Amino acid sequence: MRDSAPDSAPPYGGLPPPGTPALLRTRGLVKVYRSGGVSVEAVRGVDIEVGVGEFVAIMGPSGSGKSTLLHVLGGLERATLGEIWLRGQRVDGLSASAWAVLRRKHVGFVFQFFNLLSTMTVADNVELPALLAGVTPKQARRRREELLAELGLASKAGMAPSRLSGGEQQRVALARALANEPSLLLADEPTGNLDSKSARDVLRLLRRAHAAGQTILMVTHDAKVAGLADRVISLFDGMVADDATVMPAPRKAAPVRDVLELKG
Repeated sequence: MRDSAPDSAPPYGGLPPPGTPALLRTRGLVKVYRSGGVSVEAVRGVDIEVGVGEFVAIMGPSGSGKSTLLHVLGGLERATLGEIWLRGQRVDGLSASAWAVLRRKHVGFVFQFFNLLSTMTVADNVELPALLAGVTPKQARRRREELLAELGLASKAGMAPSRLSGGEQQRVALARALANEPSLLLADEPTGNLDSKSARDVLRLLRRAHAAGQTILMVTHDAKVAGLADRVISLFDGMVADDATVMPAPRKAAPVRDVLELKG
């Protein structure tokens, strides 16, 4: 596998040509927390690769390092040791400001607890990442209108996030994450704080984004949710215990609402 790649990796909606290097790759990734003279290895020598257009789920018991790994991969926390390669460029040594620029252009985040800005409207929350990345206000507005319409939230554009249901807030968070058409979407338990109907709505939207070519790396504790992915990486005590391809169903899959029964 090469350690470099052209900077013209396919955007969201594109398909990788044969032989395209991994979009995301790690080597010997370690994250150690130190507190009161005690060191805890949350991530221990993780080697993974995610190809362009793949949907990869990360599973494991509580405390296995799932969310820590995702945060390190997105530059929200710094790795203690190891390498991270994104779009053919090594990024683990980037400064905080350089990581911020990288996230604005190439990485979208969806969190379990939404993390929407309460002082802004739904429209402003979705537009903000694009504006910070240098997109013109007209382009940011057009992208926001397209996303909110697709997610059934056009009528909520002028509302504060607090006036929306949990499922609606998560859909806004997904729209915000996709606003810049990121190369990589990182989702940390995106259905973990939702009722079953809202969870099914969010999963349906993630599956639609994946079908359009979006690369997704999602942390989940639910095997049924992970079943939507192409691959499932299992973590245990901060290490990769398994990396398995999800076998396709022998017959046409039923709609998400018929096969998922999340939280009852």
